[in-house]
Amino acid sequence: MRAEDTSPILSDYRDDPDMGELISEFVAGLSERVEKLEGLAESGDLAGIRTLAHQLKGASGGYGFDVIGQAAGRLEAACKASEELEQVQGELQELIQLCRRARWVPADQPVGRSWQSAAS
Repeated sequence: MRAEDTSPILSDYRDDPDMGELISEFVAGLSERVEKLEGLAESGDLAGIRTLAHQLKGASGGYGFDVIGQAAGRLEAACKASEELEQVQGELQELIQLCRRARWVPADQPVGRSWQSAAS
């Protein structure tokens, strides 16, 4: 079994001072999205998971988190191809873990655990 990557995921736009507040708000909102994904999974709502994955796929790239958008796209595709929650668990857990690793760190600051996290 390989070790889980816990390194922070930073926005590709962290050098853009005009994007700082927007990225910070996006990262702060990821914890709510993770909670919603977990609740949808608990209730077996595959359609709801697909909808939320679609939203994350579209939004993530705009805030410089392409890796999250790509994972959300894989989850959305898996939901379209399946009728069983068990068949999308891998993609769902991957997306949740990536969202938890997202951080907002201003470009002039060192990356560390003290900065804002999505879903600690």
